[in-house]
Amino acid sequence: MRKVRQIVSMAAAGAVALLVTTCLATAAADAGQPLVKRAHATGKTGKSAAAPQPAAEQKQHRLILQVNTNDAAAMNLALNNATNVVQYYEKAGEPIKIEVVAFGPGLNMLRADTSPVKDRIETMALSAPEVSFKACGITRENMRKAEDKDIPIIPQAEVVPSGVVRVMQLEEQGWSYVKP
Repeated sequence: MRKVRQIVSMAAAGAVALLVTTCLATAAADAGQPLVKRAHATGKTGKSAAAPQPAAEQKQHRLILQVNTNDAAAMNLALNNATNVVQYYEKAGEPIKIEVVAFGPGLNMLRADTSPVKDRIETMALSAPEVSFKACGITRENMRKAEDKDIPIIPQAEVVPSGVVRVMQLEEQGWSYVKP
């Protein structure tokens, strides 16, 4: 019985060592670093043969934030999300691009005459150029017809033909999508 316990104990220790090694290798691979520097790759200096990846070659993170409700809390949440993501990647030293796409009732976020967050967007446009704002042209035209007047859009926003199509196009290009 003692021998069985010894074998089980050794097997458990081996499994733990294998698990730790696998976790370390996965973490190193995720960080883009080799777990063990091999002599043939490093030369006599012990330095890695692979040069650090220049910032221009780093993966650019890209995020779509959708706003489709005329709710100031939802609009502020989208702006909070954008701010938090920009700060996170800025701290990590990695590039980020964010598009806030507003359509349907959410277009009020980007209307110069109705936006409850236009001052905040103006400030954000100056401090976080990685965040852009897109206004749905279809929604704008429908509002123009319903209200029988021009629908002014804040200068920080660009009108796109369709907000939903814009979201689709960005997703097809590999952008991440969040609806706050």
